[in-house]
Amino acid sequence: LMRNWWSSRKGRHSSENHYSRWEQDYVLLNFSQIGLFYEYLEMVIQFGFITLFVASFPLAPLLALFNNIVEIRVDAWKFTTQFRRPVASKARNIGAWQEILNAVAILSVVTNAFIMAFTSDMIPRMVYLYAYSKDASMSGYINNSLSVYNISQIHPDNMPEDYLHDNSTFTCRYRDYRYPPGHERQYTHTMQFWHILAAKMAFIIIMEHVVFVVKFFVAWLIPDVPSDVKARIKRERYLIQEYLRKYDVESVKLQLSASFITEPQSETSLTPGEYEMVSECS
Repeated sequence: LMRNWWSSRKGRHSSENHYSRWEQDYVLLNFSQIGLFYEYLEMVIQFGFITLFVASFPLAPLLALFNNIVEIRVDAWKFTTQFRRPVASKARNIGAWQEILNAVAILSVVTNAFIMAFTSDMIPRMVYLYAYSKDASMSGYINNSLSVYNISQIHPDNMPEDYLHDNSTFTCRYRDYRYPPGHERQYTHTMQFWHILAAKMAFIIIMEHVVFVVKFFVAWLIPDVPSDVKARIKRERYLIQEYLRKYDVESVKLQLSASFITEPQSETSLTPGEYEMVSECS
C-alpha cells in the first residue's frame, strides 16, 4: 500500500475519460510469477503448526479459521486494488504443495500421538489401574508414581539452604519410577517404568493405524470431484466428440463435392484435338 501510494505521486491520475483502466493500473505493483508462492507458503506453515501441535493447543484451529476468514477478504482487496491484473495460466492442481500438505498431515498424526502418550497421565493411570492396583481402583496412584531420593547423597555445593537449618528431612519424593535408596539397583528404572513405556508405544501405534484407517475411509467416502461435476465433464466430452464427428463429416462432404466439381472442369479444359486423342486411346 505504501509503495503504491509513493508511486502514485509520480503517476497520472484522472478519470477513465482521460486514461484507460490499464494505464491507471500501471502504477500498481507487478504480480510476478512467484506471486502466489508466499501465499501458499503462509497457509502451509499455518497448517503445519496447527496439525503438528494441535494436541497441545486445541483452540488453535478455531483461531486459524477466524484468521483465514479475515485474510480472504484482505487478500481479495489486495489483489484487486494493489496489484496489476495477473496473467491467467492453466494448472491441474496446486503442484508440490499438495504433497507437502499430505506429508505434514501424516507427520502430524505421529507427533500428536507422541504428545498425548508422553505428556498426559492417561497411560500411567491405565497401567496402574489394570496391572498394579490391588483393589482395581485409583487409590494409592500418587504414592505409586513417586520415587524416593536420599537427600544426604546430594553434593554439598548443591545442598538446599533450608536443609542446613532443618535436618529433620532425610528423603524427598519426585515423580518417576525408580528403585529407592538401599536397593541393589537403586535409582534405576523399575519394571513398572518399562511397562508404562511399552504401553505408550502400543498406544502410539494403535492410534496411528486408527487415524489412518479413518482418513482413508473418509477420503474414499467423500470424492475429490462431486458427482454433478463428473456428469458435466462427461457431457462436455460427449459434446466435443459430437462436434468433432460433425466437423469430420462436413469436411468429407466438402472434399467429395469439391472432387465432383473439379473432375468435369478438368475434362472440359482439354482441347478438341486432345479430347479426340484421349477418346481414341480409351
